[in-house]
Amino acid sequence: MGAVPAVPGYFPAMKAVCEKHGALFILDEVMCGMGRCGALHAWEQEDVVPDLQTIGKALGGGYAPVSGVLIGENIVQALDKGTGVFRHGHTYQGHPVSCAAALAVQKVIEEQNLLENVRNMGAYLEGRLRSRLEAHPNVGDIRGKGLFWGIEFVKDKATKEPFSPLVNVAFQIQETGLDPMYGISLYAASGTVEGTQGDHVILAPPYNVTKEEIDIIVQISGKVIERVFANITTAR
Repeated sequence: MGAVPAVPGYFPAMKAVCEKHGALFILDEVMCGMGRCGALHAWEQEDVVPDLQTIGKALGGGYAPVSGVLIGENIVQALDKGTGVFRHGHTYQGHPVSCAAALAVQKVIEEQNLLENVRNMGAYLEGRLRSRLEAHPNVGDIRGKGLFWGIEFVKDKATKEPFSPLVNVAFQIQETGLDPMYGISLYAASGTVEGTQGDHVILAPPYNVTKEEIDIIVQISGKVIERVFANITTAR
């Protein structure tokens, strides 16, 4: 969906539905968690606590492959008092090198107060993106939280009509960004609209990013987007 934040009250409502029907409330925070949205866990900002939660990516900061599942006490008790038939594990579970890398990353995040920087620079990034791109005729939406932002592209700004998948808008933007002339990685994806149409890119700067670096990121992203749509317009 491209970094779409939930509307206020959505997560508490979903948890209430799960509790009503005896279902587990499970949150996937592999991309948005471990500080990316400005809190260690994104659900801390949503007034809920999940039964199960997946974590990864920012857990190890990219220094080593590592992910995990956080389990609520109610799940722990159910497993502990159960039959013991359920076997959960992985060959490389608890890999010492990955765990050491993850621990080191979390220590740096805490010692350097990087979550505050995520919140502050996230607000700055939002302002710069809106100032630079919100008026672009093919930018349909700019949305996100913390240092996790998506830019959605549309054919018609008023109706939000998406481009045909054959145009490959997001892919063109990603490939253009990787050109040495720009040297930026814009995470492209499609299928935003009903799983078949729609284009967006995601920006996810590092937690220790500075205002000066955000200025560069936004400036280059704007140039890439303008170049791609100039070519698309010419092709028409």
